[in-house]
Amino acid sequence: MSTRTLRRLLLAATLLLACQSQAEQAVPPPSLDTIPDKIPFSEPYGTPISAQRALSLIQAATAEASRKGWALNIAVVDSAANLVAFLRMDGAQLGSIAIAQHKARAAVKFRRPTKAFEDAVQKLDYKYVLTLDDVIASRGGIPLSEDGKIIGAIGCSGGTGSQDEAVCSAAAALINK
Repeated sequence: MSTRTLRRLLLAATLLLACQSQAEQAVPPPSLDTIPDKIPFSEPYGTPISAQRALSLIQAATAEASRKGWALNIAVVDSAANLVAFLRMDGAQLGSIAIAQHKARAAVKFRRPTKAFEDAVQKLDYKYVLTLDDVIASRGGIPLSEDGKIIGAIGCSGGTGSQDEAVCSAAAALINK
């Protein structure tokens, strides 16, 4: 047996053992049959965000993305999921225009960050989430809350999910205090 073949077999065996060990340590997801006392993510909707405030969020997100050297698409929707403001930064990929808007709409419609859907699919293996209309299981959409009511959402796309989320979070912090 050649050294190359032996190395490949050892690598394959190591990967198999690592995967098996990880599977044994995995915690099973919570049961879907559990009935919570309260409905999660039930924050009420409020007065829609104004165009002026939406533009200030776009400016804040653009400043954060520019500071890090990331070219993103940034969308802000109101509490009814209508687009209020949008910016495609120079060099941002075209395919992410619709995704940024989708993330913002999903965050406001479902009253939760889109990371919740990503976690449900990736960490909890809740594949049924992907069958829900208008869901996007990718972080980067964040609801905007003021006085305990959702006034809109911001969505970013064009980078990795964590980059999109970081920029949205920085802008959303102007409202979500």
